[in-house]
Amino acid sequence: MDRLRCLEIFAEVARGGSFSAAAQRFAISRSAVSKHVAWLEHALGAQLLARTTKEVGLTDAGHLLLESGVPLLERYEEIQAEVRDAVSTPRGVIRIGTPPSFGVHHLLPLVLQFTERHPDIQIAIETDDGRASLVAERLDLSLRIAPALDDASYIAQSLLRVPQVLVASPDYLQRVGTPRTVSELARHDCLVHTLKSPTAFWRFGEPGHETTVRVGGPLRASLGEALMHAALAGRGLSIHPTYMVAGHLAAGRLVSVLGETPPTGLDIYVIYPARNNLPRRVRAFIDFLREWAATPPDWSASVAAAQNDTR
Repeated sequence: MDRLRCLEIFAEVARGGSFSAAAQRFAISRSAVSKHVAWLEHALGAQLLARTTKEVGLTDAGHLLLESGVPLLERYEEIQAEVRDAVSTPRGVIRIGTPPSFGVHHLLPLVLQFTERHPDIQIAIETDDGRASLVAERLDLSLRIAPALDDASYIAQSLLRVPQVLVASPDYLQRVGTPRTVSELARHDCLVHTLKSPTAFWRFGEPGHETTVRVGGPLRASLGEALMHAALAGRGLSIHPTYMVAGHLAAGRLVSVLGETPPTGLDIYVIYPARNNLPRRVRAFIDFLREWAATPPDWSASVAAAQNDTR
């Protein structure tokens, strides 16, 4: 059997704790996964996985192999990429993580443009709410949208700044009233994003000149789309990147609040593992993102136009 293939399948079983999940990932049968793992155990003369009817765990030998084997697989992929780069145009699959809303509204159109330019490259888009492990999820890169990045285990490049807007439904504002200052938000129902505001502090103004207020309300979530729909349903105020809500503002389903003191903006980062030799296809996509970021959409203008349409 192909030893590297056996190692790759074993690593997938070990990370996911499931033969069935590994079979689905590689589009092979569960019995084929078992045969590959059994062959590897026989070749090494050691039991790698402890199996029960309910779970799959690693033995000491399995832990040792996983720690040593994953870097070997990554290096093999790098060697393949280097060889391909030397003899051909960029090709292969790029696995990209993205926040859901940004992926739908902005990344997908970019991906379609990129694949027109590079027809030998395929893109696999995965959801990343900001907590995905690039190595465990086998992502080549991911887009993160946050006030700042604390994780130093990846290379991170800031692409551009995204403005945010505080919104509420007309029904909520008619029922509860419109806050006129940032401090008044403490008395309102606020819908809090647990990743962007883990301590429930909202920040307004530019960095270095920020006004903060601690808020609370009926819903906290790590998914911005959920908070937006709660705001549309009249359950409170929420903060979103402008690209998420410009359409709802234009249609009058949401109203901008405290427009003279907008929430502090976010940065869009592209992050990728710290590799000495990135595959050429990944470098090409990062360069494409930089090219796009050099002339980004004017999201502030789209919100201003939407606000004017509702007046």
